[in-house]
Amino acid sequence: MAKQNVAEQFVDILTRAGIKRLYGVVGDSLNPVVDAIRRNPSIDWIHVRHEETAAFAAGAEAQITGNLAACAGSCGPGNLHLINGLYDAHRSMAPVLALASHIPSGEIGLGYFQETHPELLFQECSHYNEMISNPEQMPRLLQTAIQHAIGRGGVSVVTMPGDIASRTAPEKTAEHALVTSRPTVRPGDDEIDKLCRMVDEAKRVTLFCGSGTAGAHAEVMEFAEKVKAPVGHALRGKEWIQYDNPYDVGMSGLLGYGAAYEATHECDLLILLGTDFPYNAFLPDDVKIVQVDVRPEHLGRRSKLDLAVWGDVRETLRCLTPRVKPRSDRKFLDRMLKKHADALEGVVKAYTRKVEKHTPIHPEYVASVLDEMADEDAVFTVDTGMNNVWAARYLTPNGRRRVIGSFSHGSMANALPQAIGAQFVDRERQVVAMSGDGGFSMLMGDFLTLVQYDLPVKVVLFNNSSLGMVELEMMVGGLPAYGTTNKNPDFAAVARACGAYGVRVEKPKQLQAALKDAFKHKGPALVDVVTDPNALSIPPKIKADMVTGFALSASKVVLDGGVGRMLQMARSNLRNVPRP
Repeated sequence: MAKQNVAEQFVDILTRAGIKRLYGVVGDSLNPVVDAIRRNPSIDWIHVRHEETAAFAAGAEAQITGNLAACAGSCGPGNLHLINGLYDAHRSMAPVLALASHIPSGEIGLGYFQETHPELLFQECSHYNEMISNPEQMPRLLQTAIQHAIGRGGVSVVTMPGDIASRTAPEKTAEHALVTSRPTVRPGDDEIDKLCRMVDEAKRVTLFCGSGTAGAHAEVMEFAEKVKAPVGHALRGKEWIQYDNPYDVGMSGLLGYGAAYEATHECDLLILLGTDFPYNAFLPDDVKIVQVDVRPEHLGRRSKLDLAVWGDVRETLRCLTPRVKPRSDRKFLDRMLKKHADALEGVVKAYTRKVEKHTPIHPEYVASVLDEMADEDAVFTVDTGMNNVWAARYLTPNGRRRVIGSFSHGSMANALPQAIGAQFVDRERQVVAMSGDGGFSMLMGDFLTLVQYDLPVKVVLFNNSSLGMVELEMMVGGLPAYGTTNKNPDFAAVARACGAYGVRVEKPKQLQAALKDAFKHKGPALVDVVTDPNALSIPPKIKADMVTGFALSASKVVLDGGVGRMLQMARSNLRNVPRP
């Protein structure tokens, strides 16, 4: 029996860790690893057109499955291209292993062709970043990298020179059982007792939820009912907490809506659940604040805390809820629910009048129709920029849908590559990329990856021929828009030239039929929707001292507009509010 080389051993360990595919672009120093994958039936090489796409795709796969995913880049420029997607995965706490192959080991430090220093380059976007400089480091170094990515939630980078990958792996190397899932973290009894006292002493409690509430929907609802607390959320918490929520008061932050801002400022105890919400200007500084998070480094870095609780949201609430005193007074909750419904009623009218006749098409109308027509278990990937606004306000969560974007890193061009990773997980599940023309054109080459693998991703392109969010930033800052205009082709024609289904929509009455036909199409499809570049509604009451990148007004944020089916939910929740 032939001895394994290091590349073969590397690939075998990946398969033991549950990795089913490695995204990347082949090349010189990676060749031994790619050849090992070719001969291993348990793993596939996914050939993308740009390594940035590989990293984004792996990050999306990890977010969909909750399991480790992997990507790779060849030496120098190849692995450099991974870095933006890895930053996004790391900040999204997606477990990703990245292989950065390297120049020949004997040439390192001598200015060799394509030489870089991956052990320095990836330091800020990884929990673990080490180089295999001799075969004896395998498999322990790779196993350690895998356990860092899974255990700490984020990226591990393994650098390996091509010549090391080709060498014979040492015999009888120590292999141990791999950690492939994370444990739950329960707070100590002292913290639970302190939190219980604070809740019981408070007259008005508000919950503000982030992505750390994933898997804790029932526990949050039970606690909110017991203490009669309104429940707001950050953008990353929307998909986990907004559905089936009779206590919902909307979203706070730059893209916020409803009464979440008021609920967080008019309470006397604010409990932050699983959120590393970055915009401290939207958080109060005159109420008591408790933060619950499984990542202790997140505690207190956005606002001054009266109590920091290290633990899973679900486990914390399971310990806390039975101990707090039940309440019957709903005055604060009902007042916030009424404010929330009134706020949505006030803004929804802006884009419900004659939208079917407005040309160019209102992007809000496109998002609303997309929300109605998409599958109940669809995965939406959302480009950064104005598409974040439309997704935040129009996509209706239900516990089965997923919404993935570059919500923490804020990169352009993320939607298409993330859709690739999401679709590889399940070819039968509907995956919709909500792309902007700026983001789509930045990594447009990987539309060919959809065609090459016949991935049935549906790209809905919001094409306003501009960098809309950047224009808004300039306007809020008192600057004229400059350098934000895109001269675009007919993207539907480009899609057809690539071998995919493509249709261009210029009139509202064409939209539903175009989406229906694209969704029915078995392979990749692109719907190029020409949208109104002036669909930016700015609240009239903005003062100069309220502007910090974006504008903050006491109960408003920069963007105003419709909110789709969320208004229906708010109206439904009002049925529980006693009438005078």
